[in-house]
This record gives sequence, C-alpha cells and structure tokens, in this order.
Amino acid sequence: MHAGKANKSYLAVKTCVVCQRPFTWRKKWEKVWDEVKYCSEQCKRNKPQNSTGSQTPTT
Repeated sequence: MHAGKANKSYLAVKTCVVCQRPFTWRKKWEKVWDEVKYCSEQCKRNKPQNSTGSQTPTT
C-alpha cells in the first residue's frame, strides 16, 4: 500500500498562454506535448483571437 500521494515533481511543466498558470504533463498529452498550449478546455475556448481571423473586413 502507498503511504500518501506519489511525488510528481519530475513531470514536465508548461505555462498556460491564457491564464498564465503552470500545468503539468498528462498521459493523454504524451504524443502532442510540444503542441499543448492550454491547461484546460475552458482556456482553449477563451484563447485570444488572432488578427488574421475571418473577421477581418475586406475592402
């Protein structure tokens, strides 16, 4: 039996580009860790808009 929680300080850490909070590596991100930018689905939905989006008016 375990005596308390496992020490996960060895996991990689990144900073979320939206909320600026640190988040750690997860198994589900194993193959795409280099592409992960957001700590959660909420932050992914609230990501900043690009200036080259489809909302740019055409003249």
